[in-house]
This record gives sequence, structure tokens and C-alpha cells, in this order.
Amino acid sequence: MPLSSATLNWLADLIRGHLKKVASRWRALPAGKIAAIALAVLRCDQRPGDLAGGNGVHRTTVTRWVREVVGLLAARAPRLDRALKKIARSGGGVVLLHGSLIRTRRRTGTENRKNYSGKHKCHGLLVIALTDDKGRLVRVSAVRPGRNSEITACRHDGLTAHLRAAGLGAIADLGFVGLDDSGPDSNPAVITGYKAARNKPLTRGQKLSNRALAAVRAPVEHGFAHLKNWRVLGKVRTDPKWATALVRALLVLTNREVAR
Repeated sequence: MPLSSATLNWLADLIRGHLKKVASRWRALPAGKIAAIALAVLRCDQRPGDLAGGNGVHRTTVTRWVREVVGLLAARAPRLDRALKKIARSGGGVVLLHGSLIRTRRRTGTENRKNYSGKHKCHGLLVIALTDDKGRLVRVSAVRPGRNSEITACRHDGLTAHLRAAGLGAIADLGFVGLDDSGPDSNPAVITGYKAARNKPLTRGQKLSNRALAAVRAPVEHGFAHLKNWRVLGKVRTDPKWATALVRALLVLTNREVAR
């Protein structure tokens, strides 16, 4: 696997601490092996049935181990208010905002219709990520149905209120135009570019402003690319209700890999 041994050892220690806490006296495999199996599923999208056959355990056992590891990791993901206050204490002034669709397997029934994204013409789940000005991921939102817009997801989390409470601003792309509904006399919490209208093309100054914002926003694309290196996000096959814990667990692992 294209992962460091430090990440594997850290996850194994986390599992050992959890087993000691819950007083689990026996597992079919040691904690280090369980960590390797969980990372194989998350990083390489290995099927639990294949890993079960090679390790002499049942497929449901591997699935249970992976969900247990995801729960442990997701519990260590930072909260929005704490992540913003940490950036403010370190001297940061802005965060970078980005939304992306995580594709899911198409399911039948009316319950899955809300996951269809008319923008991307596929089924998926929307996730909003925040990074610092260097592109380091600091927080991911709860996943929303694919039919939702980025603005709806941010308003559901009260993002602009949290930004103002921390004294920070956010730089975002054109998908977030209209998110900040502050008055004309107050400083904007979310800075976006200019959109061209059908009968009103952009001026030269507006085009230059969009280019400058795009250059500043480039690190957030790199940060999201690190998150999507986990191939399990290529197409989520599990229950979408579990996807929030999955994305936040991958955030924790991504930060450990990038920071090493």
C-alpha cells in the first residue's frame, strides 16, 4: 500500500487502546493486522471478501473491523468551531472553501432519488471541505444528498456565523455566490468571484479579480485531491448514512499522511 509505516503503527496503537478500553480479551487477528486490513479497504478499495479469504476470517468480521476503525477515526475529526479557532490562534486570516460530489452506487426506490445530482448527472453525496491557506484539510462537513447545492449545505451548518465568530473569512468559487447575505456596511465572510450574466459580460477588472481568486484557491484543490486518493471514495457502495463517518475518518488519515 502507498502508505507510511508510521500511519499503520499509529492506527494499530489506536485499536489496541480501544480494545483495552472495552475490555476485549480476544480477536481473531492482532491489532496490527486489523489496522492493515482496514487501510487496505480504505486506501485500495479492496473487497472485504477477498481480504477475509486471505486472512482466514469471515467477510462479516472484516466488515465489522472496518466499521469499528472508521468510527474510532471519525471521533477524532475536529469540530467546525474548534478548527476555525485553531486557525485564528495560529495567525491565519482566511480559509479556503470547496464542495465536491462523491459518487455512490445507484439504488432503486424513492429514497435514493434525492441523491441524484442534476449538475453532475449521476448519483452521489455532496461534501464541503475547509482548508487553511496552505491547502491542509481542517474540516469536512456532514455529507448531504447530491441534489443539494453547496450554499444549502453551508447554510445548514451555519458556516458564515462560525466564520464571523472566529474572525475569519473564506474564499470560495462561483458555486458559493450568494452564500454571504451580510449587509453592505459589514465585512464579507465569504469572498467569491464574479458571475457573467447573459446580457452582461464581465469587465476586464472582474476577469482579473477572478484570476487572482483562482490562484489563491489553488491549494484547496490539492487538499481535496489528497482526500480523494483514498480509492474507497471512488464510488461509495455502502449505506449513504455511513458516508459522513467515512469521510471524516479519511480526513484524519489524510492529515497524518500529509503531515509526516
